[in-house]
Amino acid sequence: MSRPVLVAAPAQAQIDAIDAWWRENRGASPDLFAQELAEAFATIGLAPEAGHRYRHAEVKGVRRVPLRATRNHVYYVATAEAVLVLAVWGAVKGVGPELESTETV
Repeated sequence: MSRPVLVAAPAQAQIDAIDAWWRENRGASPDLFAQELAEAFATIGLAPEAGHRYRHAEVKGVRRVPLRATRNHVYYVATAEAVLVLAVWGAVKGVGPELESTETV
């Protein structure tokens, strides 16, 4: 059974910015980021353990799944009830995103 995938406000802002950039700058495939993100959300909703563990000092249980074609990563935590996306971050930045602990899942 699939768990709902919820998106934290900072992650939504990142998604919006990446999607806008992608649509403006990737004329040959303007929908690629949105499609890849939707596939990742479907995957982590069905199999939250699919992502690789990502160690973070303040937020426990973080996992990361790559969006290979667009070179972004989805950072999330899962509970028995839901999956919460904390960040969507460019893999080419060289450092991970700042993640905030949240109790909203």
